[in-house]
Amino acid sequence: MQAEQSANPEIDAAVLKGYADQIRATGKIEPALYEKYNVKRGLRNSDGTGVLVGLTCIGSVHGYVISESEKVPVQGQLLYRGIDVNDLVRGFQGEKRFGFEECAYLLLFGELPKADQLKGWNELLGSYRRLPDGFKESAIIRAPGKDLMNSIARAVLMAYIYDPAPDKLDIETTLRQSIELIAQFPTIAAYAYQAKAHYHMGQSLMMRYPEKGKSTAENFLMLIREDGMYTQLEAELLDLCLVLHAEHGGGNNSAFTTHVVTSSFTDSYAAIAAATLALKGPRHGGANLRVMRQMREIKENVEHWDNEGEVADYLTKILAKKAGDGTGLIYGLGHAVYTLSDPRANMLHEKARDLAKAKGREEEMKLYEVVEKIGPEIFNRNRAKPRDLCANVDFYSGFVYDMLNIPLDLYTPIFAISRVVGWCAHRIEELLNGGPIIRPAYKAIFEQRPYKPMTERM
Repeated sequence: MQAEQSANPEIDAAVLKGYADQIRATGKIEPALYEKYNVKRGLRNSDGTGVLVGLTCIGSVHGYVISESEKVPVQGQLLYRGIDVNDLVRGFQGEKRFGFEECAYLLLFGELPKADQLKGWNELLGSYRRLPDGFKESAIIRAPGKDLMNSIARAVLMAYIYDPAPDKLDIETTLRQSIELIAQFPTIAAYAYQAKAHYHMGQSLMMRYPEKGKSTAENFLMLIREDGMYTQLEAELLDLCLVLHAEHGGGNNSAFTTHVVTSSFTDSYAAIAAATLALKGPRHGGANLRVMRQMREIKENVEHWDNEGEVADYLTKILAKKAGDGTGLIYGLGHAVYTLSDPRANMLHEKARDLAKAKGREEEMKLYEVVEKIGPEIFNRNRAKPRDLCANVDFYSGFVYDMLNIPLDLYTPIFAISRVVGWCAHRIEELLNGGPIIRPAYKAIFEQRPYKPMTERM
């Protein structure tokens, strides 16, 4: 099934360029004006810290302290409802069970579940994983998209039609919608991929049903693989990825989008679709794809992957814009909050070693470790003001997904499958605390001028 071609003629390239040049001439703002008016671009202070715009009791990201008005780097810490994610992961892995469902319970309800509560929660999620009758056909198969994040967002908006009370804003209704979305996001993403693979890539259409009793990670691997098979290690590593991506404070772009859109009192489906599309951006959820492309280039151009000198030479070329995509960035290094370390990257690094050994890809693992080790020093070489850089979660997540034989198309959707938990928690928090509609100010820098009749326009 192919999307119908538009009947409208294409705009002439010269005409389009003329319009674009006019926009450039009238729309460009002098960078000095932002400083003159003390504009908090990107809602950030001049030292890179975030502007405080709200309060949350869901998640906290800690990467520095302010001491005597100075930003002081510290080891990174990620807290879910006050609990260190390191402790959460050690807890469920030490007890030999999957953790994403427990993590979702914690983020939504504020407390760790007891054994019977977790059992009931898992059963509840399992009962909602299958999509409503007709939904798969109308929301996914009849209009298979080339971009899965767009397909997921469209499916989320379609879910509005299947909801008997889509516009109610009480906590009970919003919670019911949240549970359904959390349960169904993996199924939607897997089906969206299968539809794309069939209609746009010529592969067989394979859509099996999710199974009750399986974890989110197990079901997802089963749904995207032709034989439906996976190892325990593979499922455990994907489960870890889901836990580490589930929440990252209210200030990350997609969570803040959820707060902004929710504050207008729109419905859950509109808010979560907006968050999904915010996550799609390469500056946010699509960052690990950039890491993968750059690492592929390094592999192709560096002969000895474990040779720090050879790797350093190529990283120097990337920073000088003589290699890479011309941005002068080493992708996967650096974070808006974390300075000395990203706890998610640390945990993923440790587990990635086990999978690399099992998959016979230890040489590639060493290359990642070399880049992580020497990248910050090379980046800061000859810089007047060095930056604190550490490997972020995107640095290793793409490599992990690659070792799990997960298609590139699904890297960002996996992020969404996980982060929908945080979005739903933040939507509920916004509704519960009844804040005003979010409306920051923009200063107009033009002068008022009179309207000119057509005869006076030159």
